[in-house]
Amino acid sequence: MDWNSLSNTSVIQEVGKRLKDYRLAKKLTQLQLAQKAGISLFTVAQIEKGNPVSVSMVIAVMRVLRLLDNLELLLPEQEISPLEILKLKGEQRQRVRHKK
Repeated sequence: MDWNSLSNTSVIQEVGKRLKDYRLAKKLTQLQLAQKAGISLFTVAQIEKGNPVSVSMVIAVMRVLRLLDNLELLLPEQEISPLEILKLKGEQRQRVRHKK
């Protein structure tokens, strides 16, 4: 799926659909998921309908569904290239001189 070609609304709807699919695969009702996530049944329904909710609510649902490890794929840690490391090393101070 080309996520960049989707509108924000379409992305939210797709995320909601996928979370619903995971919930159903785990054989959880919306109410059970809401209780385990510490959010309201209404919020779970809003997520699954593709309505905007806060990121913290989605994270709570992902935690219950054991999907938080997937955030590493979504937002991998930014690595510094070897060239950048060399540039940074070149800028590190080697000594301090005092004016007389």
